[in-house]
Amino acid sequence: MSITATYRLQLRGDCFTLADAAAVADYLDDLGISHAYLSPILTATTGSTHGYDVTDVTRVSPALGGREALAALSREVRGRGMGLVVDLVPNHVGVANPRENPWWWDVLTHGRRSEYAEFFDIDWSDDNGAGGRLALPVLGSDADLESLTVDRSGPEPLLAFYEHRFPITPGTDAAEPTAVHDAQSYRLVPWDSGLIGYRRFFAVSELAGIRQEDPRVFEASHRELRSWVADELIDGVRIDHPDGLSDPAEYLDRLRGLIGADRWLVIEKILGHTEPLDDHLPIAGTTGYDALAEVGGVFVDASGAPALTALSASRTGDRGDATWIHEHETAIKRDVAGTILAPEVRRLVRAIRAETGTDCSDTDLRDAVVDVVAAMPVYRSDYSPLAGLAKRVIGDVLRREPQWSDALSALGAALIAGGEAATRFQQVCGAVMAKSVEDCLFYRTARLVSLQEVGGNPANVGVSPAEFHLAAAERATRWPRAMTTLSTHDTKRGEDVRARIGILSQVPDLWAECVDQWERIAPSPDPVTGLFLWQNLFGVWPVDGRAAADVPDFRERVHAYAEKAVREAGTRTSWHDVNEDFERDLHSWLDTVIDGTVGKALGSLCTQLAPHAWSDSLGQKLLQLCGPGIPDVYQGTELWEDSLVDPDNRRPVDYDIRRSLLAGLGTPPVDATGAAKMHIVRTALRLRRERPDSFVGGTYTPVFASGTAAEHLIGFARGRQGSAPDVVALATRHTVGLEQRGWGDTTVPLPDGTWTDLLTSQTYTGGRIDTATLFARYPVALLTL
Repeated sequence: MSITATYRLQLRGDCFTLADAAAVADYLDDLGISHAYLSPILTATTGSTHGYDVTDVTRVSPALGGREALAALSREVRGRGMGLVVDLVPNHVGVANPRENPWWWDVLTHGRRSEYAEFFDIDWSDDNGAGGRLALPVLGSDADLESLTVDRSGPEPLLAFYEHRFPITPGTDAAEPTAVHDAQSYRLVPWDSGLIGYRRFFAVSELAGIRQEDPRVFEASHRELRSWVADELIDGVRIDHPDGLSDPAEYLDRLRGLIGADRWLVIEKILGHTEPLDDHLPIAGTTGYDALAEVGGVFVDASGAPALTALSASRTGDRGDATWIHEHETAIKRDVAGTILAPEVRRLVRAIRAETGTDCSDTDLRDAVVDVVAAMPVYRSDYSPLAGLAKRVIGDVLRREPQWSDALSALGAALIAGGEAATRFQQVCGAVMAKSVEDCLFYRTARLVSLQEVGGNPANVGVSPAEFHLAAAERATRWPRAMTTLSTHDTKRGEDVRARIGILSQVPDLWAECVDQWERIAPSPDPVTGLFLWQNLFGVWPVDGRAAADVPDFRERVHAYAEKAVREAGTRTSWHDVNEDFERDLHSWLDTVIDGTVGKALGSLCTQLAPHAWSDSLGQKLLQLCGPGIPDVYQGTELWEDSLVDPDNRRPVDYDIRRSLLAGLGTPPVDATGAAKMHIVRTALRLRRERPDSFVGGTYTPVFASGTAAEHLIGFARGRQGSAPDVVALATRHTVGLEQRGWGDTTVPLPDGTWTDLLTSQTYTGGRIDTATLFARYPVALLTL
């Protein structure tokens, strides 16, 4: 079946199971979706709200309904001419509760004798800092070893540390708890000891990496997927974080062989700012963060950059330009590599020394490796289009730090050898990038926070129409079946929140004046935190007539987001070193804003600018849905949504409201209900389903307006290969200035024929069309022959 659009469903055992997914299949069908796209469905940690902490790769999660529920869902969607896409997690498994992971439990029980010992990327070497045993970072301090007990309440004795339980190797339970612990193949160590005995997902100790390069691991961890393919239950696969694997390209080749040549395969690949996607990979494309930056960026007004920069620099010293971003990114990466990811770096350095026999000092080798990792501009440099990148980065470091010549030569030799060190280098680069940029820098810079998105580049304010069209045309030609998205379970802010914050680029002086007034009335606890959170509050503040304090869960959501944001930033408080005084001041400030005069002023500004935000939201949605690639609609985003970072963006969706609204939709006004967005989503998705050849693999032609307000239009034409365009998608942008000046004499050309705007049912004859007439009802138009 042809895939034209997906709808991401976040499954949860406590509130949205596979059966619940089947129950909304009719709604998705009515909306125009071709494929339901499921979050991970294998058995995960008890109570998991996301499924990425898989504990048993051999079965569909019983909490979600098990294999029978998956088969029932597949029958339901197939009966409607739809299909299923599943999210697969090949890089890591969950080990937070060891007993829930049979592989991990067996390794803890039997150590290197376990049949699963080589399934994990474990450091068993004698010089691993734990005496050759598997270091588990669970203690608060070394003194906690005295708190160990032996739990004999079950069928087998277990080593206990408060709520944690660990297995005891048979024959070693004959002494007091500390001696029992000393006899195991694992060693419990403090969380901050710097001793981690296994490769993790980034710096998450509860997620242990597995070795897909081992054919036994691949077969065991993909046996269930193989059965889904054999039984025709699924039509596509999304791969989570392939950059963490030993050899992503080799893994994807094997996966393609397993699922067959025709099933859709996309990867969560975060591309660098100028990084091309490797077209040697047997995939349809990425999961769409590159498209997100382009589609959203074309609605951001680059002319607002100087004023936004001045505001940020005057209040925080943060210029937010390319130089400032690069300097701070590099510094944070060095810090991350030397702290939370120090165990991974240390293991890499040991591998380099073992493979090359270098006699340079440990300090020089570590510092040189950290500098190269910090200077790497991509997640990993071993994809085909990046040939020569590692050489250039190492050369730049050498010219800056000539005293590291021997160390850099050793690193180069290890990369050439292509052994363990080369693999670990690539894995460490990706982990350092993610923990430094998306999870830290993007919480420390505050010029325009809507640009601080996964895969984004906040140093560039705005995407020009030329850049937008060139990127879209390339996607149409080279990656016509890549996923495109505006919101995911990992985005820092939902699409409508980003669109509203982006409006500040059109009114930077007004924004600066408001921030100055608000800070005088309700001073934030820290300048950077204040400027960062003012924008986020602006992005989510209610504009439906209710006071923020009266909106259910609003206060709690804002407090939770702010606390996560400042801890991720790590400047005044952090996850591992909580500054209670600062966080108390932060929460007090938020309550002051929500309950006081500043909140009313903020609400007034949001209400004033809401129509412009709605316009941009509708515009970016139409361009995404009609542009090249396979668009994904993240659950619930067919209406306005105000989500912030996870777990806020994984809240349950009220489908009863959406069903009711969809059933009586008509041609709604653009207002706070979001019905206009649903109208545009349904219209575009149904058109894609009716004319798949005009979109997937179809042609792409930019459309440009003429006249005094020409720069306020962005659009394109689509059509079947070899035929004239039969679809035109148009959107208005930078509407604050447009409202002041009007469209004037601006017109847009339409090819010959009679064109109907599917959103309004108005018809137009080919030729030059007055834009004021075209956009009289909606700020977007979807025209077809």
